[in-house]
Amino acid sequence: MRTVAFTTVDVFTTTRFEGNPLAVMTDARGLSDTDMQNIAAEFGYSEVTFVLPPQDPANTACVRIFTPTMEVPFAGHPNVGTAYVLGRQGEVFGRRVGDHLRFEEKAGLVEVDLKRDGDKVLSASIRAPKPLAIGNVIAKETVARCIAIRPEDIRLANHQPVVASVGLSFVFAELADLDALGRARPNLAYFQDAASPTVEGNHDFSLFVYVRSDEAPWAIRARMFAPLDNVPEDPATGSASAALGAYLASLEPEPNLRVSLTVEQGVEMGRRSIIGIDALKVDGVVTDVTISGSCAPVMRGEIAY
Repeated sequence: MRTVAFTTVDVFTTTRFEGNPLAVMTDARGLSDTDMQNIAAEFGYSEVTFVLPPQDPANTACVRIFTPTMEVPFAGHPNVGTAYVLGRQGEVFGRRVGDHLRFEEKAGLVEVDLKRDGDKVLSASIRAPKPLAIGNVIAKETVARCIAIRPEDIRLANHQPVVASVGLSFVFAELADLDALGRARPNLAYFQDAASPTVEGNHDFSLFVYVRSDEAPWAIRARMFAPLDNVPEDPATGSASAALGAYLASLEPEPNLRVSLTVEQGVEMGRRSIIGIDALKVDGVVTDVTISGSCAPVMRGEIAY
């Protein structure tokens, strides 16, 4: 029997048992694809990461990301959490970990910057690996059925429900108020009926609903539901927050601007998370999106396989 070491952290928080939990296999050499999927299912977290040597020695590592049901090409909180773990570890595969990391992933190369106070890692910032891609418009009635709210609870003044991605696709819908957000409850059967091709060509329906006020339009409260991936609700979704930031920036009339969003998520689950998003638009095109957050270490151990 062999073992693989793991570390868990809570991501997008500085408080243990809040934020979004992540398990990191810091040396996944020897694990098969089936092993990785089984380990991810055993943890039951929204994602688990597996760190492997990079194909290009100029990069830090190859990082594979698994939900309980499938491998995904990119996700926000797994990258933030993995970078935080490797930064605290000090080295990976015999090489020192600096303040700038480069992860090889299915979606492309993901660049990460660590913020430190002396030897202590404070936070990590990642750049989305793909430009903003906008997919199909989704009927408000479809969204409403999926989360047991009324169609009139969906606000259409800024945009209709729509698919968007900067590496991983989500359906985005703005809700009228916090009451509607709090009433949302996912219904698996309706999610199965709503599943359709994503920007990446998969068949899925992960729904990110949010509220913003006229007084503080860049302070967002959100929830994310992905029951088709065995994630009834996710406490923090960096990839979705990044895509939303990019999409909202694209809707602004100014051709050149930088927007900074704060996305508060997980409140209804008792796992409050704070996600920082910066989006840069140049000549009418969103060219760069950054996801930032802190982490809190939780557990270390070994898995037998």
